[in-house]
Amino acid sequence: MIVKEFRELIRDRRTVGLLVGLPLILLVVFGYAANFYVDHVSAAVVGPQAEQVAAQLPDLFEVQTVDTAATEQDARDMLRDDVVDVALVTGGDAAGGTSSTATALIDGSNLFAAQSILAAVNATGGAITPEVLYNPDLTTAWVMIPAIIGLILTFIGTIVTSIGLVREREAGTLEQLAVMPIKPGTVILGKIAPYFLLAAIDMVIVTALGMLLFDVPFNGNVLTFALGAAIFLFVVLGIGVFISTISQTAGQAIQTAFFVLMPQILLSGMIFPLEAMAAGVRWIGYLLPLTYFTKISQGVMLRAAGIDSLWLPFVVLTVMAVAIFTAATLRFRRDLAPERRERTAS
Repeated sequence: MIVKEFRELIRDRRTVGLLVGLPLILLVVFGYAANFYVDHVSAAVVGPQAEQVAAQLPDLFEVQTVDTAATEQDARDMLRDDVVDVALVTGGDAAGGTSSTATALIDGSNLFAAQSILAAVNATGGAITPEVLYNPDLTTAWVMIPAIIGLILTFIGTIVTSIGLVREREAGTLEQLAVMPIKPGTVILGKIAPYFLLAAIDMVIVTALGMLLFDVPFNGNVLTFALGAAIFLFVVLGIGVFISTISQTAGQAIQTAFFVLMPQILLSGMIFPLEAMAAGVRWIGYLLPLTYFTKISQGVMLRAAGIDSLWLPFVVLTVMAVAIFTAATLRFRRDLAPERRERTAS
């Protein structure tokens, strides 16, 4: 009996891959990514004494911009557009500032970076005055709720949708789809439409509850947020459909979906900050759609950022949606091809 079970396990390559791959992923993640302390942040220094202040900043600050002619409003715009994590305003340009002090405007929507910046600023002994924007009290819920919205959409799109076409295959109705005069792309759109509607309703409910229960603000444009969520939904629903096309059973679909979902949770910056991860692991995070939706949701809800400053996440998600939907359509067409050839020959 034991030998039989081993043989069946070995034949199920997907289960073996999950048993071997998942522990390795967890080892890598918790070894290289499980770090809440950010040891470098992007900074801009503006105002009359920008050059002097920039030269005296601690190693934590990676100064990207030094502009003696820029104003405090310019600094705030850089934070809103997510250009830098902190902007230091020097001289008499900042409110209440003097020629010997600087004001550090900190992006509170980047929670872990903001905590590191605040600790470094407080260690200067009053030489720099901190001012936290977008999340003044550094409330964890304000940062987590926008990310959790994306996680819920990912869960529905990846796991629930992945079972869709597998049910057709297990029920024997996939052959009926093969003889119907419907294009594979149309079939896939029909499959994801109910899940798209369900996920959209869940998104509205979670967003509303987050605002009501945790006082999370919604400072940006609703249409911008809705557009980002719609594109992101197409991505995760496409992933779910693609998983269903490469799975023979519901168990295989759930295993693969879980394998895809784990990195989204751990490496998207939702739990561990991307800035604190090792370079190799961080680049994995940049390949995950949840990473970019989190940037959009936090940018719109907390910083009131517009499409002009969030164009990169929008472009990346759009490219992902087109690529994944195309791959799922081609894969599904290949699955239907044998049945169609048989019907045509007969």
